[in-house]
Amino acid sequence: MFDNKSIFITGGTGSFGRKYTKTLLERYKPKKIIIYSRDELKQFEMQQEFNAPCMRYMIGDVRDQERLVRAMRGVDYVIHAAALKQVPAAEYNPMECIKTNINGAENVIHAAIENKVEKVIALSTDKAANPVNLYGATKLASDKLFVAANNISGGSKPRFSVVRYGNVVGSRGSVVPFFQQLCEKGNDHLPITHKDMTRFWISLQQGVDFVLKNFERMLGGEIFVPKIPSIRIVDLAQAMAPDLSQKEVGIRPGEKLHEMMCPGDMSYHTYEFPDHFVIAPAIKFFNRTNDFSSNALNEKGALVAPGFEYVSDKNPHFLTVEQIRSFNLEAMS
Repeated sequence: MFDNKSIFITGGTGSFGRKYTKTLLERYKPKKIIIYSRDELKQFEMQQEFNAPCMRYMIGDVRDQERLVRAMRGVDYVIHAAALKQVPAAEYNPMECIKTNINGAENVIHAAIENKVEKVIALSTDKAANPVNLYGATKLASDKLFVAANNISGGSKPRFSVVRYGNVVGSRGSVVPFFQQLCEKGNDHLPITHKDMTRFWISLQQGVDFVLKNFERMLGGEIFVPKIPSIRIVDLAQAMAPDLSQKEVGIRPGEKLHEMMCPGDMSYHTYEFPDHFVIAPAIKFFNRTNDFSSNALNEKGALVAPGFEYVSDKNPHFLTVEQIRSFNLEAMS
C-alpha cells in the first residue's frame, strides 16, 4: 500500500524513523519519504545512509504549525514519532514536554486535516496507560487528541489511529545501550532501579512491522497494542553482564515499577485479536458505530473480560535470561 505514495515521518531521524525508512525502501517503492525533524546534524548523518531519489529532508519542529502545514502538502500517510520521551527530563522540564507532545500533536492533526492526508498513525507508549509521570500524561493527552481528531475530520480524510507499545530494545536513551556503555567502561556492577521491576520488550523491527500492518488494519480512532513478552530488569542485567554484580539504586522520578498497556477501566472497550489488542474509543463517532470487533482486513476480535488489564508483571509471556540474550542480539543486529 506504500508503493507510489508519499510518507511523512515526524521525528524521522530517531531510532524508529530510521528503521521505518529502511524498511519502506526495502519492501516498497514509495514516491516520497519525507523526514521532518529539527536537528540538522542528525539529518545530515541520515542522508549519508538514506539518499535514494525518493528521500526528502525537511528541517522543522512539530511546535510550528505553519511549517507543518506547508511540509505536509501532497502527503498520503503520516507517522507521528516526534516526542520528548525521557521521563526524568519531562519531570524537570514539564512545559517543554507539553509543548512538544501535546501542542505538537494538535499541530500534526491540523496539518493533516488541512492537507487531506489519507491516514495518520501516532506512536504512543505504555506510559500513557494510567500515567504517573508527566511524559505519560502528555502522551495520554496526545492519544486522546488523535482519537478525537476522527470527529473533527468528519466523514472525509484523514483517519487517525494510535499505536502503543513498550520498551524498544536498543533505542537511544534506553536501558540496553546504557548497560552496554557501563560494561565497556569496565564498571564493576550494573545499577538496578528495583529488583522487582518488569517491562514489556519489543524490537525496533517488530515495532515498525506493527505500525506498517496497522495502516492496513485501521478504521480510525482505535489504539493498537501488540502482544509482546515481558522481562525482569534483573534478568536483563544478568543476560548482558553475567559476571557483574547488581546494585539497587532506587526508582527514578516518575518511573513505574511495572508498565501497563491496557487499563482495566478500558476493558469494556478493549478487543483481543490473535496477536494484538485494540482499545476502542470511549467517545461516539457521529458518522459510524464504535464496533471495532472487526478491522479493515476483516480480522475478528472479541471483547476482553471485565476488568482485564495488560500489565508487564502479569503478562503470561516472560523471557528467560537466555531468551533475553538471544532476543537482544537479534534486535541489535
